[in-house]
Amino acid sequence: MVSPFVRLGDTGAMNAYDEVAALLGAEGPFAREVPNFAPRAVQQHMARAVAEAIEQGEVLVVEAGTGTGKTFAYLVPALVSGRRVIVSTGTKALQDQLYFRDLPRVRSVLGARVKASLLKGRANYLCLYRLEQTVREGHLASREEARQLAAVRAWSARTRHGDRMELAEVPEDAPLWPRVTSTAENCLGSECPFFDDCHVVKARRAAAEADIVVVNHHLLLADLALKQEGFGEILPGADAFIIDEAHQLPELAGQFFSHSVSARQLEELVRDALTEAGAASGAGNLLLEPCDAVQQALRELRLAIQPLSARGALAEWLREDGAARTLVTMREAVEGLADALAGQAERTRGLASVHERAEVLAARLARIEETDAADEVRWYEKRGRGVVLHATPLDLATPLAALREATQAAWVHTSATLSVGGDFRHLRQQLGLVDPLELALESPFDYARQALCYLPPELPPPRAEDYVERVIEAVLPVLEASRGRAFLLFTAHRALQRAAALLEGRVPWPLFVQGSAPRHRLLEDFRRSGHGVLLGAASFWEGVDVAGEALSVVVIDKLPFAAPDDPLLQARLEALERSGGNAFMDWQVPSAVIAFKQGAGRLIRDVSDRGVLVLCDPRLTARGYGKLFLASLPPMPRTRALEDVRAFFAQDT
Repeated sequence: MVSPFVRLGDTGAMNAYDEVAALLGAEGPFAREVPNFAPRAVQQHMARAVAEAIEQGEVLVVEAGTGTGKTFAYLVPALVSGRRVIVSTGTKALQDQLYFRDLPRVRSVLGARVKASLLKGRANYLCLYRLEQTVREGHLASREEARQLAAVRAWSARTRHGDRMELAEVPEDAPLWPRVTSTAENCLGSECPFFDDCHVVKARRAAAEADIVVVNHHLLLADLALKQEGFGEILPGADAFIIDEAHQLPELAGQFFSHSVSARQLEELVRDALTEAGAASGAGNLLLEPCDAVQQALRELRLAIQPLSARGALAEWLREDGAARTLVTMREAVEGLADALAGQAERTRGLASVHERAEVLAARLARIEETDAADEVRWYEKRGRGVVLHATPLDLATPLAALREATQAAWVHTSATLSVGGDFRHLRQQLGLVDPLELALESPFDYARQALCYLPPELPPPRAEDYVERVIEAVLPVLEASRGRAFLLFTAHRALQRAAALLEGRVPWPLFVQGSAPRHRLLEDFRRSGHGVLLGAASFWEGVDVAGEALSVVVIDKLPFAAPDDPLLQARLEALERSGGNAFMDWQVPSAVIAFKQGAGRLIRDVSDRGVLVLCDPRLTARGYGKLFLASLPPMPRTRALEDVRAFFAQDT
């Protein structure tokens, strides 16, 4: 087979993969045409490796340090390969950035005549059938929801793609959206009266004809694992899959191999059953009683779980008096509704669809009701007023490996944080990778000059009652030296709120506290302030990209070990111990190192950035495993002297 890369031109001794790398070199088109483009050897190295993996159908793992320019490093070989490539990103926001900004730029510079498509899960597209249903029902919770529905109707008449992101005036978390979008369960498919105008169908057709398809991990896993998005014929036809932010894949995979039932699914089942019955004479009376039974069982389930913690193992709850009966009642109620719908299913496609959903949910509830198996854990989580029940397999590596094998395609996994002390063993274990090609590329940034790592002395153990107070006392002089411009990262929301209270009134700079405003607005206000102090936890550990002087300090309060009471983690650790492994060193430490690297990576985002990384947890030097965390950081000078921090910032003045 002749390599498609050869078509790049005759360069004598230079092979096809070197040609791809040269496109990003000092003499290449990007250096000529992209403003402020800086050729980087690590970027060219990565592009060469990706090109070879695509051509040879290999599995490649690339850790690309901050500043490598990994997006161009995988887009360039993808676009010149002549192959059909699926690019998957960690979030919908990154997906949009890749499709609307990065991909057009690379395609323009290369003059590549390739067809690209953006594909999201069906919940992101307006469903014309469900919009009509909602308008016809007229049951709206408030005037605000009525206003939002009017906005959606007006938008539906002018939108070409039906992508929710186009309609900014209706918030992403508005309760209206689930009512005017579809799920795999409630979609009527080709029998829908709006099938020819369906936005999901149009997006699917565009993706089927595209050379480059940009998706997100949720859709990728749903398509490959469960086909629940209905796009099964599109993604498996790819020659290569490029997984950006690949460190997020293991956790997300758990969601797609789980058998789950949510309160929202059950509420929508009842609502849709009654709505569809309203269009079939006499059906409504037959379904009223079984629908009431589901709603009553759901109320009892909510009441029973309300006193429990945010998430936990079902086995512990089921030991309580009456708990098992509550779960049985829920399952029996859904089965009763399924039986009632069976007699009506042939009357309309809508009733047939609701009947199928009821049967699926009843089967899942039966699975969740079963006794815990050694390879599976049953657990619950509370979401606002709602609750979700799960049965999740402990082994995700085996099904992930089977999915990769079934595609017969190249797989490229990349992120700034994949290794632990330069070792990819933890990722291989999580994803079921056997002898992949591995490449670790250090950041091209000059950390020795641009950064300083400060470990405040004499801090107490993290379990100390006054730990947050002591951390803030240690951080205040750093904030004075930096004149704000800081991002404080916490492992717990309680610590974040306590720190915010301690800083209020003690610093002259504005505080931006996670939860006080939407994430994107907080970040924008923080950037504009120039001297603000941003406090975040959980999701703020990654994806925060603030280049320039607005962010010159990153503080990490504790090593980000996962919560020990997490039911999935507990079950995994027990399984590791049973197999003879060391649960702490084989799982907990590597997972925490990856999260730690993500947090530390918020500091230096550009070649001109300068900043101080403040690591408060004394276990970094007091415990043996602390060396792994420190060894995973970019090479930067370390100090315990506050005067060194002051001297570092004095260079800015």
